[in-house]
Amino acid sequence: MVYIKILFQYILVFFVILIINFALPRIAPGDPAIYLVGDDIQYMSEEERLQVLKEFKLDLPVMQQFKNYITGIFKKDLGVSIIYGRPVWDILRDRLPWTFLIMGVAMLFSASIGIILGVIGAWKRGGRRDIGSLVIVMTLGSVPPFWVAMLLITLFSAKLHWFPSFGAYAIGAIPGTFAYFVSVLQRIILPVLTLTLVKTGAMFLTARSSMVIAMEEDYVMLAHAKGLKEKTVIFRHALRNAVLPIYTNIMMGLGAMVGGAAIIETVFSYPGLGNTIYESVTARDYSLLQGSFLVVSISILFFNFIADLGYPLLDPRVRKQTVGR
Repeated sequence: MVYIKILFQYILVFFVILIINFALPRIAPGDPAIYLVGDDIQYMSEEERLQVLKEFKLDLPVMQQFKNYITGIFKKDLGVSIIYGRPVWDILRDRLPWTFLIMGVAMLFSASIGIILGVIGAWKRGGRRDIGSLVIVMTLGSVPPFWVAMLLITLFSAKLHWFPSFGAYAIGAIPGTFAYFVSVLQRIILPVLTLTLVKTGAMFLTARSSMVIAMEEDYVMLAHAKGLKEKTVIFRHALRNAVLPIYTNIMMGLGAMVGGAAIIETVFSYPGLGNTIYESVTARDYSLLQGSFLVVSISILFFNFIADLGYPLLDPRVRKQTVGR
């Protein structure tokens, strides 16, 4: 019964998101016809302008557009992109794998490094290694991501010429070949490194604070009193009870992963969903913007839902509270 209630809440939130997702592009200032015809719009008559909008079904009444928008979602018809003149669904299907690639690898590295450093920092809290780690991750976490990206481009691309600074693969590379694989690998290194440096701090702070709290609990003191080894106390007792905030942070990161990092993908001209959102906002491309935000919203809702389902499995105390409702 509790899980049905949770599912209903998520469904309600999803429909609210659909309404907001439809409304936001339309209440923002600007005219999509300006992008379609550029400066020539000042020489066009109102009839000619409406004809341009008609081609993309932007001349219909708002409620009719909303009806088409809702029915299209369930038919996998998200409209046609103004920028590319292609179905939005096809564009998103092409862009999502690239975002999954860099964000997935970055999440793996940042979560692993952040948790390891956080556990060590809590274990040796107050020491030089702990303080040094805190200074480094807090500094990296406060630096704008685009600044980190520009520094890496300047060093590894402009100065050392080790890695390309833009694109997802070499021009002319044939998919499926070894040369294509190498070109893809070369071009994900800098975006992944940037995202890892930026995201590790949040995971480190979460893991460290959770471990510090857990290590001050009575059951940890009892484990020490029993004479258990320090590593056993850390990993079998403290870490198991500190896992919920860490798990939440990871699941939230996975949800935001689909949206990509618009700034990072734009800096590296990487053809992911984040760069697609930037392009659609700049061009006032309603259909592409709605489709991109829809995918991001569904991703966040899905991983939050998975997180809610996973809490009782990770912590017996949550399971007892759930059963008791």
